[in-house]
Amino acid sequence: MKYLPALILLLSASTGAAEVSHLNRDAALEAGLPFSEAVRVDDTLYLSGEVGRKPFATEVVPGGIEAEARQIMENISGLLEVNGLGLKNVVKCTVMLADIKEWPAFNAVYVEYFSAPYPARSAFAASGLALGASVEVECIAAYPD
Repeated sequence: MKYLPALILLLSASTGAAEVSHLNRDAALEAGLPFSEAVRVDDTLYLSGEVGRKPFATEVVPGGIEAEARQIMENISGLLEVNGLGLKNVVKCTVMLADIKEWPAFNAVYVEYFSAPYPARSAFAASGLALGASVEVECIAAYPD
C-alpha cells in the first residue's frame, strides 16, 4: 500500500488517452469477420491470430504444418507491409499448436522468416484451432521512433 500514492501520481501524470486505430483492408471488411486484422495503439501494432489460409479463404492450405506455417508467415509479412512495417519490427509472437509435437517443424519454418535478434515468443498446445488449423500465430510489432 505504501506505493499506491506514487502509482496514482504516475497515472494522473499521463498526457492523455492512447490513439487507437482499427486497421482492416477492404477485403477484410467485405468478409464480415468479427475482428480487426490489426489494431494500432500509439506506436504498437497488434495483429490478430493468423492460421495457414490464403487471405479471407475459409480453409487452410494443404500440406500440413510446414505449408500452414509458411502461409501464416506470408500473411503476417503482408499485413505488416500494408501497415508500413516488416518482420524486423515484430517484438513478440504467440504460437498456438494443435499438437506440441509439431513444434520443431514449425520452428524450422519460423527461422526462415526471422533472424537474430529474434522477437520474444511464447508457444503452447491448444485443444483445437480455427478452421482445423495445425498452428496459429499472433504478433505484436512496434513502429520505429
